[in-house]
Amino acid sequence: MSTEAREDDAPAVPRATEPPRRRHRWVKPVVVSLLIAIPAGYGAVAAVQSRDTDGDKQIKAEMAGLVDSWPSHLQRSIYQVPVPYSATHVAYYEANSWKTSSLYVRFTTTGGGLDTFLAQLGTGRTDLRSGHVTIPADQAKRVGWTFPAGHAWSGVTLPQPGKAPTHAVTVDLDDPDAPVVYVVSTTAFG
Repeated sequence: MSTEAREDDAPAVPRATEPPRRRHRWVKPVVVSLLIAIPAGYGAVAAVQSRDTDGDKQIKAEMAGLVDSWPSHLQRSIYQVPVPYSATHVAYYEANSWKTSSLYVRFTTTGGGLDTFLAQLGTGRTDLRSGHVTIPADQAKRVGWTFPAGHAWSGVTLPQPGKAPTHAVTVDLDDPDAPVVYVVSTTAFG
């Protein structure tokens, strides 16, 4: 018992403690580097993209030309171009600059579809001027449209009050049951 008491009464010998290991010293510098490099990379890309002038953007868009598809619902809403649901051969092109934005749309519809389209623009067939092309040659050239003689062209220009877009509508009525509609809706800023 006396020997046991001595062992229990003996002061505890402190163990040598090892300093904490620094196994992952590289993690902190890598994380800091990434936190600096990634935003800097995004900034550099944004700077290069912002240097792309409006002229360059316009040239790229013109090279793409008409898109054989429906303009988005948002585009149709902004430019107030109510393409009839029954329309076929729909194509569009959007041009933007500091002063104006325009949506060019071409589609084929039915006689009733044309009447509905014109009514939604606030006009009708009686307002179409026979033999009149309302889309200027420079705008038509931008998307490759031509309006040669020998077709039953009719057109109307619909200026709108305030900030509402102006519509230049030209219709090919060679086939009254399948008229081809060309419309340029332009919004001016300023």
